[in-house]
Amino acid sequence: MARTGNELYLARHGETEWSLSGQHTGVTDLPLLPQGETAARALGTRLAGHTFALTLASPMQRAQETARLAGHADGLQITEDLMELGYGEYEGLTTKEIRETRPGWDVWLDGSPGGEPLEQAAARVDRVIDRAREATGDTVVFAHGHILRILGARWMGLGPEGGAALALGTAALCVLGFERERRVVWLWNDTSHVPPH
Repeated sequence: MARTGNELYLARHGETEWSLSGQHTGVTDLPLLPQGETAARALGTRLAGHTFALTLASPMQRAQETARLAGHADGLQITEDLMELGYGEYEGLTTKEIRETRPGWDVWLDGSPGGEPLEQAAARVDRVIDRAREATGDTVVFAHGHILRILGARWMGLGPEGGAALALGTAALCVLGFERERRVVWLWNDTSHVPPH
């Protein structure tokens, strides 16, 4: 298959206390756990030798620290467009806890009270995609689970709810690109570099 054009690399941040426990983490600015730091360094090994024209990260420390430990702090540009999906009143809660009062709740279908609509998050990642398309070479972004899943869906021309089908582990690597003129996913949710713990 002929890979053509710029590619967009997506890197989810390493593990935090809340990603480990399954708590929804939007605006809460948590640090990486030691195993998250180790995974971020391993991610750097995967990316070693690859040159990026544009390096972007969320303002949250977990994303920026992942970028730094992966060896991509130089030239790192911070953008609010890569903030995690806003969970409103469900910030810090697990899906199990939310379903105790709202049975069957699904973030992709139901949203969160006081949270960010999926369409608004889609508009943010569309701007990230535009920046990547305008770059003079490949782009790497360091961000969060749900927003990167939405980015993947939008890359493929799907609505933001399409991210529901794109599971993403911590410190996972994804590669989006082109086969001729068609946008494709070359790699998704690759965590083969992450050491077991």
